[in-house]
Amino acid sequence: MDALGLVADLGGTNVRFALADERGALEKVRSYPSHSFAGMAQAAKAYLADTGAAPKRAAIAVAGPVKDNRVHLTNLGWSFSGDDLGIAETRLLNDFEAIALSLGRLAPADLVTIGPQIAGQGTIAIVGPGTGLGVGGAVPSGEGLVPLVTEGGHAAFAPGDDYELAVFQHLRREFGRVSTERILSGPGLVRLHEAMCAVDGVAHETLSPEDITKAAPGSHAAKVFDRFLMILGAVAGDIALVMGARGGVMIAGGILPSFAQRLAASGFRSRFEDKGRFGDYMRAIPTRLIVQTHAGLIGAAASFQAMRTPRRASS
Repeated sequence: MDALGLVADLGGTNVRFALADERGALEKVRSYPSHSFAGMAQAAKAYLADTGAAPKRAAIAVAGPVKDNRVHLTNLGWSFSGDDLGIAETRLLNDFEAIALSLGRLAPADLVTIGPQIAGQGTIAIVGPGTGLGVGGAVPSGEGLVPLVTEGGHAAFAPGDDYELAVFQHLRREFGRVSTERILSGPGLVRLHEAMCAVDGVAHETLSPEDITKAAPGSHAAKVFDRFLMILGAVAGDIALVMGARGGVMIAGGILPSFAQRLAASGFRSRFEDKGRFGDYMRAIPTRLIVQTHAGLIGAAASFQAMRTPRRASS
């Protein structure tokens, strides 16, 4: 076995660490609240002290755009580079790049089909509501899946009916431009609840995302979560069209793995397919929920192979 390296999956809510080799075997997995630390270097130091590990390489999946091995996390406020961790060989990669790299290493039990059982072939899109809204993809090549990194969660929200138009108008008064992430994320679910209370003339009660997802059937909060899942389906369908994702759409992120049955029973798939003249095109695209909690860590471990593969010379 190759020497173990440090892998991490850093989001706006939690930071997960593990030790891993190139084959993706994870050891000593730990999770900490991100806000417990002043920055990534302090979080990594705490994990290494906890485990007694002294790795010589690291791969860190981060919820933000990476440039020159440096990142500023949109929903956490941290800025750091790979050099800040004090580990000789450190690579930062976008968290949805890590999810894309994990796809070839996930077991069938790590995926739940939402909608019809369809094989799918070609480009895969990845959509994930968590602290923010992640969007990425994976393009098949002769050497496996090539990650596609985007910031598609910050694209503008498009209302799908008159009710969503009223929600949009409420949010626009607060934010001006309304990105999809303003709705399809943990904080976005809270904003959607507030907006729907205003639209429906219901007294607003301060609720957490967990309160909304676990609300009693028939309650207004349950109606909010149902609408959230419908909007997610519409957005996932739009992303499938933009990417030509005939290989399928993978749903990732921290909110939904515990609600696979609720997602399957919701309006997600009908809104996914509801693309007018392209309905037949959409009905041939599979949708699957990633329920493997450590997909980001698995993908970060997969990136070790890329770190050790020499770059090809430009022609």
